[in-house]
Amino acid sequence: MIEITTGTLEERIIKLLKKTYPISVDDIKNELNVSKDMILRTLKKFQMKGIVRLEPLSDKTYVRLLRHDFSFIGKKRQRKFIKHRTGKRQESNDYDGIMYS
Repeated sequence: MIEITTGTLEERIIKLLKKTYPISVDDIKNELNVSKDMILRTLKKFQMKGIVRLEPLSDKTYVRLLRHDFSFIGKKRQRKFIKHRTGKRQESNDYDGIMYS
C-alpha cells in the first residue's frame, strides 16, 4: 500500500492517471496548470519507486500507471465554502406604531 499525502501534486497526478488513460505529460501539464519540469520531476520520482512507467514516443511521452494500491492520508477538507441560507424573516404587519396608541 502506497501512502500519499492529500493536497499535494502527487495526489493530483495519481488521481488524474487513475481517471484517464492514455495520457501524455503535456495533457497532465494542461490539466493541472503546473510547469512541465515539476511534473517530470514528480513522474521520475514515481518511476524510480515503480509506480508509473514513462513511455517516450517520437513526439510525446505517455505515462502508464503500474500500481493501483494507493492510500491518501490527511484531513478531509472541503475545498469550497458552502453558504447556508437562513431563510427570509417575516415582518409582522400588526404593529401600528406609537401614533395610534
